[in-house]
Amino acid sequence: MIAENITQVETRIARACEKAGRDRSSVTLIAVSKTKPLALLQEAYDCGCRDFGENRVQELTEKYEALPKDIRWHMIGHLQRNKVKYLIGKVFLIHSVDSLRLAQEISRESVKKQVTTSILIEVNAAGEQSKFGLTSDAEVLRMVEEIAALPGIAVKGLMTVAPYVEHAEENRQYFHALKQLSVDIMHKNIDNVSMDILSMGMTGDYEVAVSEGAGYVRVGTGIFGERDYVYSVAEK
Repeated sequence: MIAENITQVETRIARACEKAGRDRSSVTLIAVSKTKPLALLQEAYDCGCRDFGENRVQELTEKYEALPKDIRWHMIGHLQRNKVKYLIGKVFLIHSVDSLRLAQEISRESVKKQVTTSILIEVNAAGEQSKFGLTSDAEVLRMVEEIAALPGIAVKGLMTVAPYVEHAEENRQYFHALKQLSVDIMHKNIDNVSMDILSMGMTGDYEVAVSEGAGYVRVGTGIFGERDYVYSVAEK
């Protein structure tokens, strides 16, 4: 099932890239593996997946220890400052930086471990009260400028979680706005800041996101299916 699902998702991404005049290599598929057991992650890995996204720090670090070391782990969920120390040196990219205080903690831990941690700034593009992220362009720009000065941290782009909608086209406006914001920030030529990555689009709308410039799409249900799994450390 997983192999078939991955093939289908890859085909749809390739088709969306072709329509948008983009190279397929410009889009990275992140298999969102939160709550999924190790066996399913290994199956996705065996099908070629190397980027996996997790929402919880403990789950990410446990899976990091149990699975192949060439996996690129993405922290895509809300991150608390007291959990940062467990991630640094293990995570490829933190997608969900939504405050200066969180960035400062990432910086401190990164300097301690003598690494540079790549991050994305989380933008609440639709201004939903139930979601994290910055809601205004001015806020985003101000935070990017402040974070850029921190050691051990590199701003690589922006991330958003679009609303859950029945029709994917309804989210095009938010993806388009995020792309435009990234272009505006790029034109500021801020040291230690690139806008190379837009993390946007999930199972229901990733094709629209690709057409609007997504570099990373986060697909969970489309790969692992609807069933709810309970991840357990005992699996190891």
